[in-house]
Amino acid sequence: MGEFTWLPAHRATTEDVEALFATGGAHRCRCQAYKVPGWIWRDTTQEQREAALLEQTACGTAGPTSGLVGYVDGEAAGWVAVEPRESYPRLWSRKQAWMRMDPELEGAWSVTCFVVRPDRRGSGLTYELAAATVGYGEQVGARVLEGYPIEAAPGGRATWDEASVGPLQVFLDAGYEVVAAPTLRRRVVRRLVTGKGGHGDG
Repeated sequence: MGEFTWLPAHRATTEDVEALFATGGAHRCRCQAYKVPGWIWRDTTQEQREAALLEQTACGTAGPTSGLVGYVDGEAAGWVAVEPRESYPRLWSRKQAWMRMDPELEGAWSVTCFVVRPDRRGSGLTYELAAATVGYGEQVGARVLEGYPIEAAPGGRATWDEASVGPLQVFLDAGYEVVAAPTLRRRVVRRLVTGKGGHGDG
């Protein structure tokens, strides 16, 4: 795959972020689906979503930010969204049980979305991005990292919308554990964060 490194998005460039969201399903969503209530999501324009993503990533500032940018040999290749759980109000506005687990849990950060550039898919980059969330969680003082993967049916494949939350095995390889299986295919995974990490370039 080449040399993998990562940066919190506020330390990346706007051009890198925009390149990752230029194609595929991520082009439309811009990581906004969990950020706003459903009725606002339906009414937003593409331009508003693009502007919201860039505001949230806060490139070129001291942060905070909304995710990590992964690089392969210095070129922006992938994205993973990770923020304090309260930054995702839509996780708590829906009725699905998996979105309302342990509302009093302190220090929980949610890992909600993965984006891999089309020409880098199939290279294992999603695994690297999931591992990066652990190092980042240590840096920012998260106590618990939480993800919401879909487990594909035996012999089946997840749709893009399902795969964007990350395959279950990706989280398991990064040390997350399944804490709930609230639906036939939805899993809630968590990893305890134990201490401060090192520098933020992976």
